[in-house]
Amino acid sequence: MQRYTYLHPNSIETTPKITVADESGQAIFTFQRHYSNSLKRILDKVMDYRYFLRYDVFDMQDEPLFTCKKVTRKGKVFYEAKDLKQQKKYMLAYDGWKELIPDLVITDSQMKMMIHKEMEDWSRFALDDVDIARWKATEGDEFLIELEIEENSPIQNPAFFIAISQCVLFVGA
Repeated sequence: MQRYTYLHPNSIETTPKITVADESGQAIFTFQRHYSNSLKRILDKVMDYRYFLRYDVFDMQDEPLFTCKKVTRKGKVFYEAKDLKQQKKYMLAYDGWKELIPDLVITDSQMKMMIHKEMEDWSRFALDDVDIARWKATEGDEFLIELEIEENSPIQNPAFFIAISQCVLFVGA
């Protein structure tokens, strides 16, 4: 099992570059919330910092690896994610809007993964009802964020899980 950790400020309005470390403490990549212009940042403040939502993940040489952004069209909310190295796209949508905490579905042309969202415990990524990764934020002076990826996961790229988790689990809809 691969384990990763990072610290995140207790507020979603701050946008520092954050470093993710593996279990040996070595920095493996960074990520940052991105606004394409200052007008979007100002408007997002009015919308409680949840409307213009995009996270970018970079390697330690600042090369882009992965991105995930929130999309709102015709009253529907979904997310688009892209592995920039493999040029692979993923769509994320809520499953069960009427539930208090709905699950999310991640799809590409070949798979359908579920995110079982939990507010105070591990949120689980599952493929064919088998957990392949989990993510948790523990509140303190800063949030301690943990990610664990199982060896049987077909996706071993931590940037995939971090970008998606920051958008849909940390900030959310």
